[in-house]
Amino acid sequence: MLIKILIGVGVVVVVAVVLFVIAVAMQPSEFTITRSTTVQAPPSRVFAEVNDFQRWRSWSPWEKLDPNLKRTYDGPATGKGTAYAWEGNGNVGAGRMEITNSQPGKQIEIRLEFLRPMSAVNTTVFDFQPQGDGTLVTWTMSGKNGFMGKAFGLLMNMDKMVGGSFEEGLASMKQVAEADAKT
Repeated sequence: MLIKILIGVGVVVVVAVVLFVIAVAMQPSEFTITRSTTVQAPPSRVFAEVNDFQRWRSWSPWEKLDPNLKRTYDGPATGKGTAYAWEGNGNVGAGRMEITNSQPGKQIEIRLEFLRPMSAVNTTVFDFQPQGDGTLVTWTMSGKNGFMGKAFGLLMNMDKMVGGSFEEGLASMKQVAEADAKT
């Protein structure tokens, strides 16, 4: 009798694992997370906040999560080739960003590499579009989902989680850029 119960439990576990693997495999292989806001400042002013990684300290939502965050900067002060690496607590992990394309007042493209807690390489793009007296800023991150990324996405809503951080960052960027534009 005990053997039949163990076999039954084993079959249930195997079926559950197979169903989980199938569900993970059916998740999208790529993801895109996008958020936008309108800032009452010219595109050149808002662009400057993103094009200089040292300025991110005033608006990036992740900068507030670790007061002991270790930062290193490499390359030119701004624009293409500018790089920023961080090493922090479990809330921010470790990684590196490098501006790969910088079109003044229009667009910035960043190669974003996460080293910890999970390894991933994504593309982040900031678009700046004039809109009346202000600028429509759109922050987009895209990348590929491996098996672990798909499994994580099955259990957590990445769009809400990361998108919420984008919203917080854009709100902070808006405050900083609008205050600077007034002076």
